[in-house]
Amino acid sequence: FGIPSSSSHALIGGLIGSIWCFRVLSDHPAGASFAALIQSKGVMLTLKALVISPLVGLASGFILMAMLLWLVRRFTSSQVNRGFRTLQLGSAGVMALSHGSNDAQKSMGIITMALASYAATQGEKPDLTVPVWVIVACATAMALGTASGGWRIMKTMGHRIIKLRPINGFAAETAAATTILIATWLKAPVSTTHVISSSIMGVGASKRVSAVRWGVAGNILIAWVLTIPISALVAALLFWAIHGLVM
Repeated sequence: FGIPSSSSHALIGGLIGSIWCFRVLSDHPAGASFAALIQSKGVMLTLKALVISPLVGLASGFILMAMLLWLVRRFTSSQVNRGFRTLQLGSAGVMALSHGSNDAQKSMGIITMALASYAATQGEKPDLTVPVWVIVACATAMALGTASGGWRIMKTMGHRIIKLRPINGFAAETAAATTILIATWLKAPVSTTHVISSSIMGVGASKRVSAVRWGVAGNILIAWVLTIPISALVAALLFWAIHGLVM
């Protein structure tokens, strides 16, 4: 549908749903207390990071774009476009680096957790060191996914929210990449999709509030809200189905 959704939210939702279903089916002491699972320390820290980071991206995009507009006020439009078209290659590279530094590590964590859990069932000491093959597999999957191109998503991000010019793209990518890299340094899992989307909105709002197509932004926000509960439901149903087949 061309709506940028969050793989981070989907992964967190899937983890929550599968753990909850496991607790119910295994008569875990926490049982069906979904609220207790949501309120656990790890889940709450993750949810806070996922909520706060888009707000930081929005503010960063707004401030950086306002600063850039002041700096280039004496240059012509053609000079600005030509200069930032080159600079945007660098900002896109840093954005890609920040994406891998945060998003790929979530997948690595899930896979490593599964390997450690399996080792425990075999009477071995769980090892939480991420294997090299897991790092290579996650990095390769992310690179192939990026290379395959999601043109509908690109159209939404580059044209439907606001029409991005090179200076706008540079500001949005730089603001988002900085936010994500700081989050990674703080060991906070955030959504690259949400941060870059909100940074683009901040960049657009720095020009004028009406420059942002808030109807499109509203559709994106709805997808943000629905991703975790729907992913949790799908994961719970899959766990229940697989449990019924193997038990």
